Amino acid sequence: MSVLNSIASWWMRKRMHQIELFMKYPYDVQEEWLRKLIVSAKDTEWGKKYNYAQIQSVEQFRKNVPIQDYDSLKPYIDRVRKGEQNLIWNTDIKWFAKSSGTTNDKSKFIPVSEESLDNCHYNGGRDMITIHCNLNPETKLFTGKNLALAGSLVTDYHNGYESQNGDLSAIVINNLPMWAEFFRAPDLSIALMDKWDDKLERLAETTMNQNMVSLAGVPSWMLLIMQRVLEKSGKKSISEVWPNLEVYFHGGVNFNPYREQFKKIFNNPNMNYLELYNATEGFFGIQDQRNSDELLLMLDYGIYYEFIKASDVGQENPKTVRLDEVELDVNYAPIISTNAGLWRYMLGDTIKFSSLHPFRFRITGRTTHFMNAFGEEVIVDNADKALTIACEKTGAQLKRIPHTCCAFCNHE
Repeated sequence: MSVLNSIASWWMRKRMHQIELFMKYPYDVQEEWLRKLIVSAKDTEWGKKYNYAQIQSVEQFRKNVPIQDYDSLKPYIDRVRKGEQNLIWNTDIKWFAKSSGTTNDKSKFIPVSEESLDNCHYNGGRDMITIHCNLNPETKLFTGKNLALAGSLVTDYHNGYESQNGDLSAIVINNLPMWAEFFRAPDLSIALMDKWDDKLERLAETTMNQNMVSLAGVPSWMLLIMQRVLEKSGKKSISEVWPNLEVYFHGGVNFNPYREQFKKIFNNPNMNYLELYNATEGFFGIQDQRNSDELLLMLDYGIYYEFIKASDVGQENPKTVRLDEVELDVNYAPIISTNAGLWRYMLGDTIKFSSLHPFRFRITGRTTHFMNAFGEEVIVDNADKALTIACEKTGAQLKRIPHTCCAFCNHE
């Protein structure tokens, strides 16, 4: 174990240096990624249609490529799902992360390439561990296991072509390297079960006697698991079941309305909480400071960022701004271009930057949950804060609120 800790410590020091570099040189890193993305896709059907070979600047990229949403990309994605390749990305795409629909379709199938899986989703997972260890030098994270929630996968067959679709969490876990299995729970056969009630029972049975050091998942579903663990173990708090548990990685919904419930069930004043911004389309932000709800924008995951003011969403040809043009305390809708073939794609979330050196932000809601009929600019963040205050004043507890984004588990 000491050898493993030494290797992990060396790698994390190296990675922290890389993170510090993109914090120091954000514009250079972003421009480099845009060039890489354009070069990679220039010979795809999409790249030829929008003349990627001639693009030499951000301005040309904006001029050539219209802003997209899922409906506009869906015809290409449907063709890729049926086996056509080199359409929106230059390497084969065989995984599709299924997300609850916010468009005309019931579900969205977001392409996941080898590059996005490794450079984005896995990097996000590695970086959340790196940042936690950097904030907690005395960590024992490598002495036990991580309990991570996951969904399920379905194999599709289209004229002999085989692909998989399902929760992003299932795609991530199903393709982890062999060595990672030593540090996670439950077993794959349980993690990928498709019947939630059965999975809940098996999760509780198989993990309550293991040495869990970290948890990762959506608050509402993680509470259900921990409550079942307590019922089956007969213990009064999670600290009695998992005494070495030190961090909970959470995302998907605003955590504040759940915070007191977690403090009570953990019964551990030293528990660490680390917020993540990971959606089906990518991994975007990680909390990198203690006692802060700000998220660091991760700039070297194969994603190029643009932003539209939330108040301009829905207008014809809305103006986009680069990272170096954003302002503090303005609601923006992120526009992403990714190494999985999402081009100038409107994510659907809204954020506010709280720092420009480095770029840190808070998630404020969804573009579809933004009201500005009379200049009031009401957002989900306002509602979340109101819920938190109401719970504090009345002693009420939330059982579940709708997801804003979630790559851990997409139960509905």
